[in-house]
Amino acid sequence: MFKRKRLAAGLASVLMLSALATGCSGGSPAQEGAGAGKADGQPVELIWYTIGGPQKDADKVMEAVSKYTKEKINATVKMKMIDWGDYSQKMQVISVSGEPYDIAFTSSWAFDYVQNARKGAFYEMDGLLDKYGQDIKKAVHPSFLEGSKVNGHNYGVPTNKELPAQAVWRFNKQYIDKYKMDLSNVSSLESLEPLLKTMKENEPGVYPIPSNVDPFVPFDSVVQGIPFGVRLDTQDYKIVNIFETPEYRQMSETMRKYYKAGYLPPDVATKTGNDHEKTGKWLVDKAHTVPFADNLWSEGFKYEIVSKPIHEPIVFNWSVTGSMMAISANSKHPEKAMEFLNLLNSDAYLRNLVNYGLEGTHYKKVSEGVIELTPDSGYSMPSFTLGNMFLLNRFPKDPADKWEQYDKFNKSAKNAPLLGFQFDSSKVENELAAVKSVSEEFKKALETGSVEPSEVLPKAIDKLKAAGINKVMDEAQKQLDAWRAKK
Repeated sequence: MFKRKRLAAGLASVLMLSALATGCSGGSPAQEGAGAGKADGQPVELIWYTIGGPQKDADKVMEAVSKYTKEKINATVKMKMIDWGDYSQKMQVISVSGEPYDIAFTSSWAFDYVQNARKGAFYEMDGLLDKYGQDIKKAVHPSFLEGSKVNGHNYGVPTNKELPAQAVWRFNKQYIDKYKMDLSNVSSLESLEPLLKTMKENEPGVYPIPSNVDPFVPFDSVVQGIPFGVRLDTQDYKIVNIFETPEYRQMSETMRKYYKAGYLPPDVATKTGNDHEKTGKWLVDKAHTVPFADNLWSEGFKYEIVSKPIHEPIVFNWSVTGSMMAISANSKHPEKAMEFLNLLNSDAYLRNLVNYGLEGTHYKKVSEGVIELTPDSGYSMPSFTLGNMFLLNRFPKDPADKWEQYDKFNKSAKNAPLLGFQFDSSKVENELAAVKSVSEEFKKALETGSVEPSEVLPKAIDKLKAAGINKVMDEAQKQLDAWRAKK
């Protein structure tokens, strides 16, 4: 996915933690069965919460969806969309209040999957997958299902999409061409320096790095966004304070050098949004790629983009759990909900209907499996949040082997060392909250070069220790050692 939050760039580093209600384990209501509706034969209505900007034509589309699902599985579907920034908080309230729903979007960054599963908000679905989700198990890459287990069980259906994360430097090609910049040796943060210098000298009114690029350091974090984890090439699986490592110090010193040279905006640590994408006044930022991402970015921005990899494709916990659908622990229709999810992930007609809307209204068919969207049609859903992407129709500029290349990309990846390890923070919740607060206080400032690392990094390390990071790391190490022993 493209920015973790938006398929345009894999990683919009958003961490929205949620507390949840208690629920049931994994049984099924006796009155339900595969293909059956309610006991009186009436169709079941499934309530489905998902994330994204509300769509004015959603009701029309869901009317068509319900007509189809009623025929297929004797169920209708009521979809309720909650906007990106409000989703985690509102779903937390819904979950804690016990308000009934059947299916909800969950992820590593919105309505937190692991925490919700641990606290009983989601239905344990191992049996449901075996009985009613066979098509899901055939379609979804095995690493998605294995890597998203919590305490050995599945509580969500992952979206079948790009499996690994691969960070890239993303370049505005007009400036690369204009100043004949050489990208052949670009990979590390330090390798950007001659390009940034050329840009600053020739385009003094443009900041070459327009925003916080969340610089890559080679660690697999135990908790995403909080600075403790293991090295990606670890042999001993020793958890370290990332702020104390030479790699983090070097990164922060390089960013400080770039900041002082005027390569980043003065307010970069607090700057929000991606206005540079609209203006085209920038040279390089960082994103997460998928096959043919340069084409997608170029089409979206209306000017040409080229990218260079920072690291190889790696499967992290957060990339495996980046987009999922869970069944509420309080659902009255868990079997029917699984039947719908199975259909959504295996039936190309339904998947495209939910994603693109109504033919002739929201898109037109160009040829078999190829469509063209209607501009400003009133329906534009975030594809990566909705289910098996390999079923989606292509656009005219997409290569014929688009989804085969996605499959190849998935198979090329290597697993991060902590893939499948889910930290249970219940014994150190207060310390973890304090550590998170300290991390948020210093992380952006250090990683944008806005402060002097020689002065601020030691203070950050001291405050992390005072907050209890060593206690958190000791508990995580104990759990990691036990997890590895079982493996």
